[in-house]
Amino acid sequence: MDQESEGTTVVLQEAPALAMEETTAKQGGGGKKRRSKQQRRSEGRKARREYRLVSYAELPEYMKENEFILNHYRSEWPLLHAFLSVFSWHNETINIWTHLVGFMVFLGLTVWHLAQYFPQVAHLIGHLSWPISKVAENVSSNIGDVISGAASFMQASPGLAMAAAAGVGPTTRWPFFVFLAGAMFCLLSSCACHLLSCHSHRLNLFLIRLDYTGIAVMIVVSFFPPIYYIFQCEPRWQLVYLSAISLAGAATVYALMSPRLSAGKYRAYRALLFVGMGLSGVVPAVHAAAVNWHEPRRNVTLAYEGAMAASYLTGTVFYLTRVPERWRPGMFDLCGQSHQIFHLLVIAGALAHYGAAIVFLRVRDEMGCPAR
Repeated sequence: MDQESEGTTVVLQEAPALAMEETTAKQGGGGKKRRSKQQRRSEGRKARREYRLVSYAELPEYMKENEFILNHYRSEWPLLHAFLSVFSWHNETINIWTHLVGFMVFLGLTVWHLAQYFPQVAHLIGHLSWPISKVAENVSSNIGDVISGAASFMQASPGLAMAAAAGVGPTTRWPFFVFLAGAMFCLLSSCACHLLSCHSHRLNLFLIRLDYTGIAVMIVVSFFPPIYYIFQCEPRWQLVYLSAISLAGAATVYALMSPRLSAGKYRAYRALLFVGMGLSGVVPAVHAAAVNWHEPRRNVTLAYEGAMAASYLTGTVFYLTRVPERWRPGMFDLCGQSHQIFHLLVIAGALAHYGAAIVFLRVRDEMGCPAR
């Protein structure tokens, strides 16, 4: 009996202790849950603080490129945050959208001309008119009809009709499409650089190199339509000039692959390399003007190409001088800065060159090459 009493006493003494431990454990579990929620909130607030826009002074050294743009930088953001920032407002927003819209314009022009010379593409665009017209049936302008009409118009090219009437076969289109593809590559690579280079040093360096490559490619492919169509009847000059500019472009890209040359202090050196590539076109331009001095559309093409050169050179001046933000640091952080002006002038120059390329193409369609 004594042993049973002692056992009962021990059990009775342990019961309250176990109950207290269970209660403490439950309270502790609730405390852990509360702490976990608080920790998540704290981490969320911390993440939001980390992905805020920062000032120039807060940037890592590799991102310090323009000391006159003082605020609204994205610094070392995750890729998803950087990608989605295309829809937010910061000091790269206009830089991104100017070349993104430019890319879309040249994409539209490419589809337009593909439909003109490839009936299958025109047929596809014609089919797109039905769903588009359904979506826009309550809109005063029927987009589907516009697209279908454009496709029909493109198939009836005046240049091709005149060439057919004169018994001259239409000239090849690949140099023209090479130019359009190069322009799209340049604009899209620039857009990607401005959008995503805030992610990390490694990606920043890769995208800057891609951007430089895009500029060099655009300069090179801009030579293809005029040189190919002007000297179509003299293949040796085609080969000489196109080979020379292609080698110059490859050498420029190779030189700019050095990480050291990506630094902000070498911006003038980089710009001069590209300007040198562009000015090398003076030699074939003078040659072409001499060969086609009596061509009635010479002045039209010279006006287009002059507008292109003026746009590119003026844009380069803005790029180098950093005007107007140099005059009022901080005032043009979001809008009106030199790089945005440079982007707009690049698009203007590319469109002017597109106009000249159309004239070259039509002239060659109509004239062909004399029989030898």
